[in-house]
Amino acid sequence: MVSRKTSIKIRKTHRYLGVFLGIQFLMWTISGLYFSWTNLDNIHGNQYKKESISNLAFDSLLSPTALKASHGIQNVSLRSIAGQPYYYINEKELYHAQTGLKKEGLSEDEAISVANRHLVEGLEVLRVEKITHVNPHHEYREKLLPAYVISFNTPDSLKGYVSVEDGKFQTVRHRKWRWFDFLWMTHTMDYEGRDNFNNVVLRAFSMLGLITVLSGFLLWFVTSPTIKKYFQKLF
Repeated sequence: MVSRKTSIKIRKTHRYLGVFLGIQFLMWTISGLYFSWTNLDNIHGNQYKKESISNLAFDSLLSPTALKASHGIQNVSLRSIAGQPYYYINEKELYHAQTGLKKEGLSEDEAISVANRHLVEGLEVLRVEKITHVNPHHEYREKLLPAYVISFNTPDSLKGYVSVEDGKFQTVRHRKWRWFDFLWMTHTMDYEGRDNFNNVVLRAFSMLGLITVLSGFLLWFVTSPTIKKYFQKLF
């Protein structure tokens, strides 16, 4: 069996590792409980979105080939913005589908109209803000910029995002989503993009967690009276 000095070192290693990793283990547990008890549809904000959105029908539309697109036409989609038809050409440019005029981004009122078309009735707009850049921790990340942030008067601070360039409703964010995002960050330990399970921090803490468990087994082995008696009989 090991000496008393070695046994004390193992005990200290196990104890200090437990203290160091305890907070992260607690966050893993809390976030796991939150995820298992949370309705993902509510996290995604489906309770604020209309179940179905009827497409508007337009007459007298120009042929997309009649537009003076910068680099020809590779792809085209028809968008409804504030009740007006627009062609979104090559995922870069908006043209009015009846007049052929190029549109240089949305106005605030048009952004509100787009948001109201996708969200449930009765939401009161508090303010509208235009953002041109965000940091890696912003709730509106990896999506098209610039964009309008439309804040609504709701108990959980609902915000809708509409991109300026293509007039598309992007997403909604609210308090439950923000809690989910924070806890997901602590769960994956990806403090930048949230979804990278191969990051160095997670790998390091996983290895340290394994070492902590193994040191606990080793501590039991070297301090167990039964094990000591067994080895005393052998030697």
